Amino acid sequence: MLELYNFSQSTCSQKVRICLAEKKLDWVDRRLVSKDRHHISPEYLKLNPNGVVPTLVHDGAPVIESSVIVQYLDDVFPDPRLTPGDPKTVAQMRAWVIFVEQVPTPAVRYPSFQHGGLMQKFQAMSRKEFEATIVRRPLKSRFYRRMGQMGFPQEDIDDALDDIRKTVCRMEIMLRGSNPWLLGEQYTIADICVAPLIDRMQDMGYSGLWEADLPHVTGWLRRMKARPAYTTTFYWGSRLSEQYPDIAHAHGEEIVRALQRSSGSPSVSTTISSAI
Repeated sequence: MLELYNFSQSTCSQKVRICLAEKKLDWVDRRLVSKDRHHISPEYLKLNPNGVVPTLVHDGAPVIESSVIVQYLDDVFPDPRLTPGDPKTVAQMRAWVIFVEQVPTPAVRYPSFQHGGLMQKFQAMSRKEFEATIVRRPLKSRFYRRMGQMGFPQEDIDDALDDIRKTVCRMEIMLRGSNPWLLGEQYTIADICVAPLIDRMQDMGYSGLWEADLPHVTGWLRRMKARPAYTTTFYWGSRLSEQYPDIAHAHGEEIVRALQRSSGSPSVSTTISSAI
């Protein structure tokens, strides 16, 4: 039996749900609620001592870390295969997955937490309540303390947008020519791991980071959204805008600054010019 402990709006949970849907696997949805702190309950911490989602439980054995989970699922349930057959391409996929974990995944958290309702929750707490909340988290206590009750400094948001811009520029190169997917003709875990992050940025009104000059990324996201597994994954309530309708308020100045910084970066400007 497969059970997935997850949040509806968690991008890491979403990539596992995409994988499960692509493989048409039956699984039990153990949907947790963040505000109820299910993920830091003693019961859940026995499954995942990191206190984060998702956690896959397969026949009683927990598997943690979303990128590990999707690769585990592809090993155990190889139909359809989401890993390339060529070892060199597999190495490229694994390198990309590490990049996604290190760069855009943490970057997306900054605007998500800033605009996705968490700051309002923190502002409603007393200082003592806030400290008690963040100290209970096995991971990310420093991250929450940096955010504080008033939100991240603008420089943190700008740095995060720079990392997202770097990500979509790399994707533009990977999609050059007639490649429909990041590693070529085959749809793989490389696409699945980054898709919820780009979807989140679009949902929050940041699609200007790629729509004007990165047409391959725009087309790739359109193809991702057309897949039945994607529709299954993003049921109503899976996007922040469905809970916070004003989340996509004007981010024009932030986007313009990010594009200006990008145009001044030799590595990024070279990436764009060679990709389009």
